[in-house]
Amino acid sequence: MQAAELFEQKIKPPEVARRLRVSVKSAYQWHQVWRGGGVQALASRGPSGSRCRLSPRTLEKLAAYLEEGPAGHGWVEEQAWTASRVATLIARKFHVTYSVSGATRLG
Repeated sequence: MQAAELFEQKIKPPEVARRLRVSVKSAYQWHQVWRGGGVQALASRGPSGSRCRLSPRTLEKLAAYLEEGPAGHGWVEEQAWTASRVATLIARKFHVTYSVSGATRLG
């Protein structure tokens, strides 16, 4: 909302970028959105990205499985959870597929 206040004061996007410590490109994008819809258009719509496909109860179960350690789930050669192993465990236990990078964002 600070950007909208600055735009209302007729401050140019490069100066807005400097004051808010963002890229000039972002400031120009915000300015365009602000011109098209005002302050409401700049309001946050919450976090972007896909929603978690596991319920809170399932996440609790996953945490319990992880506490058992890798050996408890068949990985005996090295006792470390990797993102790949976590994604595989989710697929095996809950029949939900996650990419390796998606599994790292669950925590």
